[in-house]
Amino acid sequence: MAESVAQRFYVQPRSETAHANVAPRQQGQLAIVARQLRRNRGAMIGLILIMAEILIAIAAPLVAPYPPLQQSVKHALQPPSRLHWFGTDDIGRDILSRVIYGARISLRVGLISVSIAATIGTTFGILAGFHGGALEKFIMGFADILLAFPGMLLALAIIAILGPGLSNVMIAVGIGSIPTYIRVARGSTLSIKGCDYVTGARSVGCSDARIMFRYILPNVLPPLIVLMTVGVAGAILTASGLSFLGLGAQPPTPEWGSILNAGRTYLRRAWWFAVFPGLAITVTVLSMNLLGDGLRDALDPKLRR
Repeated sequence: MAESVAQRFYVQPRSETAHANVAPRQQGQLAIVARQLRRNRGAMIGLILIMAEILIAIAAPLVAPYPPLQQSVKHALQPPSRLHWFGTDDIGRDILSRVIYGARISLRVGLISVSIAATIGTTFGILAGFHGGALEKFIMGFADILLAFPGMLLALAIIAILGPGLSNVMIAVGIGSIPTYIRVARGSTLSIKGCDYVTGARSVGCSDARIMFRYILPNVLPPLIVLMTVGVAGAILTASGLSFLGLGAQPPTPEWGSILNAGRTYLRRAWWFAVFPGLAITVTVLSMNLLGDGLRDALDPKLRR
C-alpha cells in the first residue's frame, strides 16, 4: 500500500547539474498544483473554512464578544439571542466566546500532534527504507506493535501513564499516529533509493545523510503532506474525544470536547450548549478532509492527467 502511494506521488528531484533550471521547474510544479486545487470546489471550500477559522482563532480577543471565563449565574442556560448568539452555559458563560477561544486550543493540538508524528515517523521511515536489514526489521516491528492497538485505546494508555492534561494529549495523539508516517515514508524510500540519481549521488561520494535529506526527502513529502492534512483532522477529533472523557483539557479551559462534555447533561433543556461546539468540531474535521482530498488529487500526477 505504501509503495503504491509513493509511486503515484513520485517527483523527479533536482540534480546537481541542472541547478539553473530548479526555480522555474519548481514554480511550474507549484503552479500546476495550485491550478488543480483551484478547480476542486470541495478543496477550495475546505481551504476557505480553515483559513477563516485560523483568522478567527488568531483574532479571538477582538472577535469574541465576551471573555471566555466570564460568569453570570443569573444568565445561565439562556437560549441564543442578540446578546449571546450561541446562548450561555450552565454558569452563564458565553458559548460563542468559548467556541472561538476553543479553536485556538484545538488547532494547536492538531498541529503539534501531527508535527510530532510526522517528524518522528518520517525520520524512522526513511531510515528503515534506506538502510534495510536489522534496522528496518526493528523499526517496522515497533510500528506493527503500535498499529496493533486502536488509536483511541493507545492514546488512553499513554494518558494513563502520563496523566491527564492538554500537553499529554498532544504527545499521546502524536505517538499514536507515528506508525502511519513510518509506513508511508518507508514505502516511498524503497521506490526511490534504486533510482539512477541516487546511484549517481553515491558514486560521487555523497554521504548517506545527504542522500536521504537532499534526494529522498523531497520525494517523500507529497504523500506526507496529504497525510498530515488529514491527520490534523484526526488529531483534533481524537483530542476532543479525550477531553470529552475528561482526560484532555481541564475546566475551565474552553476546549470543544470539554464544552461538549459539559453540555451533554443539558441536551433536553439547553440543546445549544452541546450543539455548537459539536458543530465546530464537525466543520473543522470536514474542512480538513476536503482539503486533504483536494491536495491528493492535485499532487497525484496520474489524477492530474
